[in-house]
Amino acid sequence: MIRSIHHVNIVVRDLEAAIGCYERVLGLAVTRRDELPERGARLARFRLGGSWLVLVQPTRADSVPGRFLAAHGEGLFLLSLGVASLEAEFDRLGPGAADGEVRSGADGWLVRDLARGSTCGALLQFCEDAQAG
Repeated sequence: MIRSIHHVNIVVRDLEAAIGCYERVLGLAVTRRDELPERGARLARFRLGGSWLVLVQPTRADSVPGRFLAAHGEGLFLLSLGVASLEAEFDRLGPGAADGEVRSGADGWLVRDLARGSTCGALLQFCEDAQAG
């Protein structure tokens, strides 16, 4: 069962410039910065209630966010839905619902993308927050 919007990713060309822009718009200071070298990305996160707004700057053109930025430009990249159990959700959806394997995200998050054919073309993923159980 979907519990929440866990995080929203926005892809940006220049993380520092984007941080300044979003701090002004949100009236909040950036909460955290992270590096995900295996995903080819630098992140800046804002805590918005029970969700995160994540700015993603690709560090490699061949990374998933790098290819997305090249194809679509800056903007909304990915919506991540919080679930209690990735395994239970993909079992519920059945074969063909997943795109790729379970991988680790920031803070021990476990994430798995949904196949775009099952989401009407949107980039969605499920996220199991290890700290929330």
